Amino acid sequence: MVKTVILIGVGGFIGSVSRYLTSIYVAKMVDSSFPYGTLTVNIAGSLFIGIIFGFSDRFNWLTPEWRFFLATGFCGGYTTFSTFSYETINLLREGDWYLGFGNVLLSVVICLAATFLGNFLVRII
Repeated sequence: MVKTVILIGVGGFIGSVSRYLTSIYVAKMVDSSFPYGTLTVNIAGSLFIGIIFGFSDRFNWLTPEWRFFLATGFCGGYTTFSTFSYETINLLREGDWYLGFGNVLLSVVICLAATFLGNFLVRII
């Protein structure tokens, strides 16, 4: 258990720093008020977690420790959107269309509303 937590923590550290550096790099490359850095990170993280689990499922190349380090740690630190994407794809792949699309709708709408509410509450304090 301790080894797993350390692997996730180290992966998360590397992922978080990578997210920051990627966002800074993209912002320098593209001069825009649109958050292209975040979009790039979300797309790359989603692609990477798909590759990780694809290799893991198809070829059984990754040990559980490597999956924790790469998927939960690195991808989790890089972007939680990758986990959301993977879990939604799994629901759809299993034929749980209502749950899959419900997850998309609820996650986007409720998370945006929660962000708005949190910002609003701080402003009225």
